[in-house]
Amino acid sequence: MTYSGEVRVGGSADVHELKDLMITKIAVGPMGNNAYLLRCRATDEQLLIDAADDARTLLGMIGDDGIASVVTTHRHGDHWQALAEVVAATRARTYAGRYDAEGIPVPTDVLVDDGDVIRVGRVQLTARHLVGHTPGSIALVYDDPHGHPHVFTGDCLFPGGVGNTRKDPEAFARLIQDVETKIFDVLPDETWVYPGHGNDTTLGDERPHLPEWHARGW
Repeated sequence: MTYSGEVRVGGSADVHELKDLMITKIAVGPMGNNAYLLRCRATDEQLLIDAADDARTLLGMIGDDGIASVVTTHRHGDHWQALAEVVAATRARTYAGRYDAEGIPVPTDVLVDDGDVIRVGRVQLTARHLVGHTPGSIALVYDDPHGHPHVFTGDCLFPGGVGNTRKDPEAFARLIQDVETKIFDVLPDETWVYPGHGNDTTLGDERPHLPEWHARGW
């Protein structure tokens, strides 16, 4: 079946099958958070992005193969409610941005900086540090050698705009600068965007609206 990226809490997961990587998306919790399970097709190693909520559902999606690692995109509580339980069940290695780890009440095994590489099996993900929504938010970029890039943006980029900066003009300026220079300026329009909530998008769909975002200030 064709992947749409449209999921809802209590509903089925959606699977994006790439040549080297399988991406399973599911929505959990009262805030409709997206969690993403990445599986290397060569080794079957798995990585979870955001153990957001509902550990039972996440562990069911993970299955008996477990996960080697779990990445938390940022410190906000709706993105780590199930982290302690998932880590206890899987013994997964934990990753988070260096400047957000102190706000996550589960020990972070690996502090992530801009440009760091996180591996799942033979697949490489490049971390991009994006400031503004939180001090240490990270996005993960998978540059598919057989197609276009894929980027997991947490709460820093959505269809229709960047993440919430709480009407702080300095935070907005920093976030949109980071999103432009580290995402839009270096990745093509075909890049698929997987946000922390809601539906997916592409950079090509969002790029024409960047001037509007600057003008409105959010």
